[in-house]
Amino acid sequence: MAEKDILVKVENLKMYFPVEKTILGKVTSYVKAVDDVSFAVERGKTFGLVGESGCGKTTTGKCVLRINTPTDGHIYYKGKDISHASKSELAPIRREIQLIFQDPYGSLDPRQSAYSIIKEAIVTDGKPHTRDEIDKRVNELLATVEMIPEMGECYPHEMSGGQRQRLGIARALACNPELIVCDEPVSALDVSIQAQVINLFKSLQKQLGLTYIFIAHDLAVVRYIADTIGVMYLGHIVEIMDAGEIYTNPVHPYTKALLSAVPITDYYAEQTRQRILLEGEVPSPIHAPKGCPFHPRCRYAKECCKTTMPKLKDIGGGHLVACHLNGPSRT
Repeated sequence: MAEKDILVKVENLKMYFPVEKTILGKVTSYVKAVDDVSFAVERGKTFGLVGESGCGKTTTGKCVLRINTPTDGHIYYKGKDISHASKSELAPIRREIQLIFQDPYGSLDPRQSAYSIIKEAIVTDGKPHTRDEIDKRVNELLATVEMIPEMGECYPHEMSGGQRQRLGIARALACNPELIVCDEPVSALDVSIQAQVINLFKSLQKQLGLTYIFIAHDLAVVRYIADTIGVMYLGHIVEIMDAGEIYTNPVHPYTKALLSAVPITDYYAEQTRQRILLEGEVPSPIHAPKGCPFHPRCRYAKECCKTTMPKLKDIGGGHLVACHLNGPSRT
């Protein structure tokens, strides 16, 4: 991936939240929500982040959006480091980086109509707009997300979940973004509606050249929409691969365990396939284990796994794995 083609680059990102302090105010322990995460997102492509709940996916997205200021590390947007940029420095790019929320109802103002919600996003660019221009733009955005103009008069409680999520997408598009962070945008929708919204995301990307960071826990959804997938565990990225490889060539034992939990439609194959059952619970991010974060639950763990943190290594074709024992021969 050429440097000129990269829209977002994250290097050694850390996000720690203080949880305990002494009476003098000194922090004694942290929740290490994101711990040394690195990846890059190519223009016009989709980078998928997957993993269990609490692994740090959403926090990573919030750091890229600069909702959270990272504890350490760097976030480059169009080659500029924005990881610790001030409000005035971030102001010119705020409209270029948008967020689509997991809960379409909770993310919309129930007191505003769809028209008002989209209008609000349009006029925040600070430029003068006539009523006709606003009306035209609102109708264009509603049509773009496959909603009829009459839906502009509806309030969020009068819409279905799919319609509310389409409204959230229209609001994001009103800012003419280049990057959209999608935080589990279809997990709250019915399965049939999920497919429609996912296809809408792909269509918009093709039409508008959008770049996505797509956060989800559904591997089938991420495989369908993403070009590259990063697998997270306890604040770390343990594997990065092309989307096509997640089912054909998973290497990290955690990735394999995730895949083994995905149900398949073939009854006989489902009855005969081997499930990988992980023992124990996910360790606390406050008292994370030394060495590889996955070693307490890994059946391949050796002494080196308990003491030394593995680095992401390229095992060929841009496939990165953070494992001391990486190799396609393990089953």
